[in-house]
Amino acid sequence: MSAIDPALMALLICPITRGPLLHDALTDELVSEQARLAFPIRDGVPVMVVEAARTF
Repeated sequence: MSAIDPALMALLICPITRGPLLHDALTDELVSEQARLAFPIRDGVPVMVVEAARTF
């Protein structure tokens, strides 16, 4: 599990909706509720590629 810098979180947006992201600490993913996508965080780096995201 990685800690996301609050300053970085303030800059990150969903690449689809341009809306806010939430950090899910249990799955260590960045979640876009609007797009219903969860973007993985690998080695502390958010992977903001739609193809890498999972739907929920």
